[in-house]
Order: sequence, then C-alpha cells, then structure tokens
Amino acid sequence: MWRAVWPIAILSLRMGPPVLADGGRDLESTVSTMARVGRAFSPSFSPDGRRVAFVADLSGSPQVWIIPSAGGWPTQVTAGDDPVESVTWSPAGDWLAFVQAPGGGVNTQVHVVRPDGTGLRRLTEGGRETNDLADWTPDGRKLRTGSNRRKASAIDAYLTDPVTGASELVVASDGIASLEGVSRDGYRALLNRMVNRSDNNLYLVDLRTRLETLLTPHSGPGSFTGKLSEDGRTVYLSSNKDRDLLAFSRVRLSDRGAPAPPEVLAQRPDAELDWFEIDAQGARAALLWNVAGKSELAFVDLASGRVSPGPRLPAEIARAPRFSRDGKLLALTAYGAVAPPDIWVLEIDRGEFRRLTESPHAGVDLAGLTRPELARFKAHDGLELTGWLYRPRGRKGPAPWVLSFHGGPEGQERPTFRGDYQALVARGIGVLAPNIRGSTGFGKRFANLDNGPLRRDAIEDLRSSVEYLVGSGVADPKRIGIMGGSYGGYMTMIGLTEFPDLFAAGVNLFGIVNFFSFFEHTEPWMAAISTVKYGDPKTQADMLRSLSPLFKLDRVEAALMVQHGANDTNVPVVEAEQVVESLERRGVPVEYLLFPDEGHGFRKITNKVRSTVALVDFFTRHLGLDRGAGR
Repeated sequence: MWRAVWPIAILSLRMGPPVLADGGRDLESTVSTMARVGRAFSPSFSPDGRRVAFVADLSGSPQVWIIPSAGGWPTQVTAGDDPVESVTWSPAGDWLAFVQAPGGGVNTQVHVVRPDGTGLRRLTEGGRETNDLADWTPDGRKLRTGSNRRKASAIDAYLTDPVTGASELVVASDGIASLEGVSRDGYRALLNRMVNRSDNNLYLVDLRTRLETLLTPHSGPGSFTGKLSEDGRTVYLSSNKDRDLLAFSRVRLSDRGAPAPPEVLAQRPDAELDWFEIDAQGARAALLWNVAGKSELAFVDLASGRVSPGPRLPAEIARAPRFSRDGKLLALTAYGAVAPPDIWVLEIDRGEFRRLTESPHAGVDLAGLTRPELARFKAHDGLELTGWLYRPRGRKGPAPWVLSFHGGPEGQERPTFRGDYQALVARGIGVLAPNIRGSTGFGKRFANLDNGPLRRDAIEDLRSSVEYLVGSGVADPKRIGIMGGSYGGYMTMIGLTEFPDLFAAGVNLFGIVNFFSFFEHTEPWMAAISTVKYGDPKTQADMLRSLSPLFKLDRVEAALMVQHGANDTNVPVVEAEQVVESLERRGVPVEYLLFPDEGHGFRKITNKVRSTVALVDFFTRHLGLDRGAGR
C-alpha cells in the first residue's frame, strides 16, 4: 500500500537510463547500464553510533548491509531473493529487524538477523498475511509490529518478541492500527488508528489497562503521525488539525495521561512537514520540510522552542532521518534527479554532511542527466497545479511529450532519480510529471479534492496538463503519450478512455481499471480503508462504474502497452488481464508484459531493464520518432 510500500515501489521503477559517459545511443545498452545504478536507503545506527545498517541493491536485489558510520567498506548481512524494504537496529545492539516482501507483493513479512548475518529467522507466519514493522521498544526487548492475521480486512497492533516470535495483541482494529512508540517503562504507548485513507487519529494507550485517550480530536479529514518521548510524558506530532499544511506540534501529558492542548512548535506558510525525528535525549528535533517537492532541513531546540535552519542538503530530496543514540549524528537518505539514493551522515555540531554510501553508476555520467524545472499552470476551474518538466535538450519547436502520473493517489511527483524519464529525454521525448488534485505535499484541502465524485475534477486536470503543454508551444499535439504506475496506471487508462483524441500512445504500469474487481481482489485491509478515497462499491456502484476505464475501452484509439507483476497483491494482475482480454477480443492491438517474479513495482535489475527498454521503445515507435533517432 501507500504506507511504506509506495516509496519503495516508486523508486524501483525509477531506476533505469540515459546519458552514457561514452555518448552511446543504443537503447538497451543505455537502459541496462542505467538500471544498474545502485541505491541505498533506510539508515539505522548501532547503539554506539559506530555503524549504520541500511538497505541497498548492490547485489541485484535490495538487501541489508552494514557500514562504519565514519565511512568504509560495507558488509552484506542478508542475501535473500525477496526484496527488503526497511531495517532497524535494536537498542540492545544484538538484532537487526527488517521487512521483506515475498515476490515483491504487499504481504510483507518481519524478520530478524544478527548483525553478523547469523540467526536469521522469520517472525511472522508468511502466506498472504500482511505484516508491518514500526520499530523497537526503547529497551530492545520487543518489536512494534502490525498484522492482519486476526482479520483480513484490518491490521492490528502487536508487540513481538524477537527471540521467540511470540506476539501480544495490544490493539484490535477495524481499519489500520500501529504503535508509534512505547515509553521506556513500558506503561504507555502511542497508537495510530486509521479509519480511511483521508483520516486518522492518535491515542495514548495505558498498556496495563488498555485504556485509550484520544489526543487528536478533529472534524473532517486529518493527518497525524507521532512519536512518544522515552519518558512517556510528551507526544511530538505532525499535524494538520485546524490548519491546511502539516506542522510540527507537541502534546504534553499529565501523570495520569491527560493531554494538554497541543502546541505548534514549527510551521511554514510555504511548506508541509514531511518527516521528523526526536533524539534520545528529548532535546532536539530534526525536521524535513516539503517545499513544492524539494526538501529543506531544520532543527528545533525542544526546551526553548527555537527553530534553526539546517545545512543545505546534498540533494533535492531527503527522507528517513535517524539520530545516533548520543544525538551527535543524523543519518538520512538523500537523492535527486541526477543523484541516486544514498546514505549521508550529518555531524550536527559542525554542520557538515559526509557521504556514507556511494551508489555505483558505472558508465553513467550523472552530471549529464537532465534536471527538471517546476512548472505552474491553471486547471479548468482556476486551481493552481504544478508539474516537473524534463525538456529534451537541443529541441526547437514542438516535440513529442509524455505525461507521467504518480501512484497513490496520496503521493507526490518530486524531482527524483528517474531513469525512464532520462531515457525518454535522451530519445528526444519530453516528460511532464504533474501533481494534480489529490496529490499530497500541498495541504489537506488539495489532497482531498479527488475523493469520491470529486475525481471528475482530477480527471479534468489531466486534460489541463495537456492544454498547458500544447499552449506553451513545447508539445506537438499529435505526438503526446501518457504513462503511470498503480494509481498513475489508472490515470493512464482514464486518459485514454475519457480523452481519446489527446493521446497517441499510453503505457499502463500495474494500474486499476475496474474499481469493482479492485475492491474484490486487493488486500482486504486496503479495500476497507479505500471507500472514502475511491467510493463504496456497495452504495456508490453507479459512480464507480462511470469512473472505471474498463467499461469504456471501446473509446481507446491510442496504441497501448500494459505491464504488470504476477505477484501484485495491491493491484492484482486481474486488472491487467481485463484490459488485455477486452482489447484482444475486439481486435485492438495491445502489448502486454507480465513479470512472473515481481509484485507491485519492478525491483529486480533484469526486470527493470526489460520494463524500461520496452516502455521507451514503445513511445519511440508510436510518437513518430525513428528508432535510431536521438533528438
């Protein structure tokens, strides 16, 4: 799902291809070389701060590695076939806990392993169950986990013993419940309850009585993430209660757990809070702000409330900040349009970043890649939209362009490392990656403007994006393509069916085409929280039918390619099969790539190469370019 899985799935698709150091233009060679550019993410310090565990795909699939925090040679800890999504080091130092996705699916499983690679074991039962990993309790004796083992349509909160694997059910849920933190004495926990994809709440839980106290009362949509101080006396949170943009706040707790009114500690009129982390001493917070898609770092002195800017980040985007136990170091993942994801460590007092990993990019001139520019344009109703423009170099006059839509829909197009975009630009095809209404990063109101029947306006944003490209004179209206993954695949298919005259070609990457079959076959817990965002098949069947591209495939005029993973449990492969079978039955050509060893997104190098080569070749053929042409 979009929880932790979306970032990984998106990054997986973004690894693959254009400008080579030797200037070669052979498509498969270019894509293959670019797809082998490495990536590293999910940093976690050892208790003494001398080492950092992280996830990297240096071996071909994302696995757990360890590197000295001062720099040095990395050591591989796991060597499985299935991709690892995150890792966290025990406060006691004896275990690493990580999440692995069987076949790339969403039915993730929790494992532990010793830092030397021994003692590997799976703690969860496997199969189709979905299991989450939050982090360790402060004493390192338990893991905060989630699972839908009790009820397929809900994820409950558990505390799991890393040695025996025994799990204690802490909170049952009708939606998604997760423990955001546990106090050092083990008496208090911070609980996140999500009812639907537009709304959640935080609660203080007394672990002795299981009494829950609501900390975030609000009306309408609301988004809250929190961290409990180790002494159990303070909750720090990202909150948009009574406001549009997410801000950094604090709720103090009495001896009996009664919450004081929330205090806003840091806010910006031009940005949303994206990530935050509190040091173990409870003295300082690290904040990452999302400023129109780019990240900015700041620190808050929690005693005085003073906010100070951090040093300039090493790339456009940063995520997952983690303090060392002594609070002197901050590790994070940084990446951008010309920089693959890497782990960087900030020496806080000195204000200097050092690069801890250097993802290999043999044969790829990163400096020669195209940097996008932020475009702003109006929707049909006057709402301001934005998008990232990747212009083909040296092109004069209207060119072929591809619109690319992000997944989610609670996602955001940001200037990340996108090999597929770079490959298209290298072939003379521009890319516009819009953030239409429903995207996150622009406030609560904007993110909820596509709920249910409002999706019609989001669909109109698609046409507005095309009108912007054509109206600005950069795009040839007869040579415009469309593509996207997951919800972006849905936008691709809705674009081809609602506006068949606008597009010459489309690539649907594991997208929804039929909301009825999606709700029937996706993970039950995902279906349960998606009715507000998409619509309820029991009560809004007519609306969902009108919004499902499957029932309008007779309108498709553009060339179409469909790509999907056979192990996808988020958007099951039945979505792709319905499109292919329907069009083939009508004698309409459609190209179909099925990856038998992938799930929601393509993570293995050979599959990323095959996917991107096919995609770029497809648009090259159908947008009027010669196969061998560059620009």
